[in-house]
Amino acid sequence: MFRSEKTKIRVIFTGVILITILAFLVDFGAFYNNTLGKTLPKIKEVPYRLGLDLLGGTHLVYKADVSQVSADERSSAVEGVRDVIERRINVFGVSEPVVQSAKSGDEYRIVVELAGIKDINQAINMIGETPLLEFKEEDTDVKDLTDEQKKQVEEYNKDAEKRAQDIFGKALSGGDFFSLAQEFSEDENVKESNGGLGWINKGSGYDEIFQSSESGDIAKEPIRLVDAENGFNIIKINEKRTQKEGDLGLDKKEVKASHILICFQGAQNCQSDLTREQARQQIDELKKQATPANFSQLAAQVSGEPGAETNKGNLGWFTREAMVSQFSDAVFSQKVGTISDVVETEFGFHLIYKEDERFLYEYNVDRILIYKLTKDAILGAQDPWKNTQLTGKNLKRATVQFNQNDNTPEIRLEFDSEGSTLFSEITKRNVGKPVAIFLDGQPISIPTVNQEITSGDAVISGHFTIKEAKILAQRLNAGALPIPIELINQQTVGASLGAVSVEKSLKAGIIGVILVALFIILFYRLPGILAVISLTVYGLLMLAIFKLWPVTLTLSGLAGFVLSIGMAVDANILIFARFKEELRDHKPMSKAISESFRRAWPSIRDGNASTLLTCLVLINFTTSIVKGFAITLGVGVLVSMFSAIFVTKVLMQLTLSDKLSEKRWLFGVKKDK
Repeated sequence: MFRSEKTKIRVIFTGVILITILAFLVDFGAFYNNTLGKTLPKIKEVPYRLGLDLLGGTHLVYKADVSQVSADERSSAVEGVRDVIERRINVFGVSEPVVQSAKSGDEYRIVVELAGIKDINQAINMIGETPLLEFKEEDTDVKDLTDEQKKQVEEYNKDAEKRAQDIFGKALSGGDFFSLAQEFSEDENVKESNGGLGWINKGSGYDEIFQSSESGDIAKEPIRLVDAENGFNIIKINEKRTQKEGDLGLDKKEVKASHILICFQGAQNCQSDLTREQARQQIDELKKQATPANFSQLAAQVSGEPGAETNKGNLGWFTREAMVSQFSDAVFSQKVGTISDVVETEFGFHLIYKEDERFLYEYNVDRILIYKLTKDAILGAQDPWKNTQLTGKNLKRATVQFNQNDNTPEIRLEFDSEGSTLFSEITKRNVGKPVAIFLDGQPISIPTVNQEITSGDAVISGHFTIKEAKILAQRLNAGALPIPIELINQQTVGASLGAVSVEKSLKAGIIGVILVALFIILFYRLPGILAVISLTVYGLLMLAIFKLWPVTLTLSGLAGFVLSIGMAVDANILIFARFKEELRDHKPMSKAISESFRRAWPSIRDGNASTLLTCLVLINFTTSIVKGFAITLGVGVLVSMFSAIFVTKVLMQLTLSDKLSEKRWLFGVKKDK
């Protein structure tokens, strides 16, 4: 507890100062490194993430020709093509690419926004190609190292390990990690950032490093040596945090659950004869009977999903995106140890028993990499796969189904007559071996052949979630279905035009802020000056959030930011208007300040709450420009409440005194007649 109100105010003020300094360092990292960074430790510079209208780039609109596709498969086919296009343009390193499918009347269109792309002609050519689906088998003619080359690899890697151990020892004994990275790291890309890998999580491409970060206490053991496939990594784990998901940045979790499914005629993959009403009646009866203790037994006895009698409805651990939205919304909102109300999905009616949940984490890691000598470095990159004559033109369709034994999702492939013959020959000579399925030169699945398949149908099984199985089926269909796409509109935004837009926006924003500052100072005098200081803190915090979140800045986003400044001023005006009323009543300064904030708070709360609700609606039900505007405005409103309620208040409490209240002109209050 604080010994006095003044001590509490000073502590809050100190906290505000520290937050402001940190925000300044984030906003102006380059300026700090070029000046004070020459003598003080340098900081990592975080760039802004700019959208198409600011960074420059191209807006493309394609029309998909679905005339040769059956009506019930058109939406899925277009989504598959959209997915392929998105993966293709990622090859160019485009900043925040946007790829969206849309239906306009009877036409299907795909909209592509490429921010910062340099070779637009190459991108158009790549996007315009029909997806290429290939089936490949192992190449048995791959070269191997000679005994002498193997000895060379062994000796080199022993020396690399010794060097890594020496560097690891220096880091453990207190050596500056950034200096060691600059001197010894063999990864030039990371070396430029002083060894910074940034935030990594499961599936980010650093599996060995992530697994090491997950193990042990990072507070006691922040520096570790990780033996990975490509080399020896000396890592320094700086921070641990929960992963975020969604536009609101909620903590990402995974859930362990079981379920009972009662399906009915018309539900997806359902073989039951029950009508929807009969199924609903049955699931309602089960809801009355089910308890955590007997749930698995009931699932084994009555659940309609294949394999329930053995797996007892157990779904294991899964993330929100692994299940269909209705199922995920229910299970992620219910409490651990409870059984849900009846949940309806495309598969039927569910009861869900939530057994456990846990957060998913990511780690901020720096590393020093000492490369190993590998087989590819000596022999050159060798393709372990060779083409067969089987391609996407032979695939009739790919559909999702469920394994009859364990209820896991799998993909069923149907080939035409030529494809059936080719696939039979491929599987005959590859029993017990893998056959890879490539889309646009990238492997999307590598199943193992269990037996020769002559029926013209095949099944790809694996540890798929429902969502992963659907995406894989979409990708396969995108390579199989003839969906030509035609470029019907192209608009180019040059980097210079983007720079002009930024310049004009900043100019307008600065002029607006200056006018607002002049108004509030002239009308409210001394409190107005304090409000301007508060607004400066607000601006620094907002810019830091834009960098750290990160928010993709567009012109509409900047408009939301400028508008949120007006919201911040609005809160101060409400407070100061009340403050002037309290002074007119000759109340002591401390009482006038506390009463002005207390009386203004309901208006500030209600006004900002209505704005936030509008922002939430726009975020959830709109896209692109409007969504960016809503996000920046919503964040701005939240930060503006902090700046008004905490920063302005603490500045007033520290600087205003009863003696000053006698000089009423300082507050824009007329003297009594």
